[in-house]
Amino acid sequence: MNQGIEPLSAVTPHLAVADAVVGKALRWLKEQCSGNKGLSNDRLDEHQLACFDLAWCAAEAAGARFAVEYAGRAAAESAGGAALEQSIAGIFCAEALQNISNRLSSRPQSFGLDDADLAALSAPEIRAFCHRQLDARNLEALGRQVIVLNGACGAYLLDEHATMMQDTFRKLATSVVMPLAEEIHRHDLIIPAEILGQLTEMGCFGLSVPERYGGLQSDDHEDNMGMIVVTEELSRGSLGGAGSLITRPEILSRSLLKGGTEAQREKWLPQVAMGDPLCAIAVTEPDTGSDVAAMRLKASKCDGGWILDGVKTWCTMAGKAGLLLVLARSNPDRSLGHRGLSMFLVEKESVDGHDFEYRQPQGGVLSGRAIATIGYRGMHSYEVFFDQVFVPDENLVGGPEGEGKGFYFTMAGFAGGRIQTAARAIGVMQAAFERAVTYAQERKAFGKPIGEFQLTLVKLARMATLLTVSRQFTYAVGRLMDQGQGQMEASMVKLFTCKTAEWLTREAMQIHGGMGYAEETPVSRYFVDARVLSIFEGAEETLALKVIARSLIEAA
Repeated sequence: MNQGIEPLSAVTPHLAVADAVVGKALRWLKEQCSGNKGLSNDRLDEHQLACFDLAWCAAEAAGARFAVEYAGRAAAESAGGAALEQSIAGIFCAEALQNISNRLSSRPQSFGLDDADLAALSAPEIRAFCHRQLDARNLEALGRQVIVLNGACGAYLLDEHATMMQDTFRKLATSVVMPLAEEIHRHDLIIPAEILGQLTEMGCFGLSVPERYGGLQSDDHEDNMGMIVVTEELSRGSLGGAGSLITRPEILSRSLLKGGTEAQREKWLPQVAMGDPLCAIAVTEPDTGSDVAAMRLKASKCDGGWILDGVKTWCTMAGKAGLLLVLARSNPDRSLGHRGLSMFLVEKESVDGHDFEYRQPQGGVLSGRAIATIGYRGMHSYEVFFDQVFVPDENLVGGPEGEGKGFYFTMAGFAGGRIQTAARAIGVMQAAFERAVTYAQERKAFGKPIGEFQLTLVKLARMATLLTVSRQFTYAVGRLMDQGQGQMEASMVKLFTCKTAEWLTREAMQIHGGMGYAEETPVSRYFVDARVLSIFEGAEETLALKVIARSLIEAA
């Protein structure tokens, strides 16, 4: 039994202190960065480091609150108590409090804080709590529990529907995806029909499509939890080979539901739900990534439609896709920024190769080449060239009323993409963690399994803690989104879980020693796959500065 278990009530006041100090820093920054027209982008840029640190402070504080809530739910639902869950919550809260204190105390002048604020963060009762929780013996005890439970790290606390979906897709990931994952990765293959066919049969592409359009989602409310657990399990099997397949229909469906005409929804959503055509999202450009307002791909009005000219990059699945959701500049006045962008549906032939060229009857040419990457293989991300590509008026998302509103439709789609990316990170972490626990029990050094050494046990304890909190943080935000809330929190949990996935897969690789560096072991794939998570669907820096910090400062 872990001796570091403390009543949850003891943790809450410590988190309240951290929230108060972070809140003061946010209010100070608001004063520094406000102009005649609200927050000034230029002034915010002068405080980028502070904004970045505060975004991380807020993310870890939110994770800690959700961890405490999770442990409380686990205790309420378990007749035998929830010792494991409470241990995990306590350890995470201690790490979060220490991290917040370290960030803010390293340069208090950047946050408008004084000695009293720093003293509050390092009050004797908070220090004592952190010391107890992070004591080596406490972490070792949790690591031993993880070993005894063969990698189990807390109850999922899902409802019956989500549990059924989890079980179904875990079996699919284990029996179908995992046996193919290494071959897909090593040989840079396109996702095979064995995977695509089964996911299509199971309705996977319709998870975000309402039932009235042939999907699996209720007409009355969103089901982010269903999408999250399915994504998690498929990503456990393979990130590039399965876990990311439903991201593109997720973004496209949300965008059409937000801004599409009813005719567009009736035409495209049933097809997307059936996985025919597969779809891709074309937003990023060679010189423009997260700065969506700077997009340059030109959309020029012509008789009966539009002509697209320019280049998109990192367009995942563009070859196999038969439908591209494209963000383009429909108004040449660049001073309009994001208000000059529109969204288009571009049809093409589906191809399996690393290159494609599609010639339209009207004379336009759409071509692409796959970008070689260190991981995330199976999906293939393309650079896509638009040369006089014709798009009929009916494929302008939202019709005439949608012109200039493409940015808003994109953001509606990306909110779902970000919470799903958090789920993808959890799946990769789970796979790496399972391998690490198994290897720690099998590999012997100096006469005993490496899982008996304190340092290994501490590593496993921290891995279990961060994996569990990442999962429950994601689930909590998913439930908020089901209620029409949690848009900013989706960015926050994406930031947190993706960075965590990098660390956890690195530790899993380290536990494997030399074998972790070998391609014959899956942990090397998990490591390179995890690295992409903090880049796509909103880079870590952009999310922290432009979404999380800005939202928090505005609300301060």
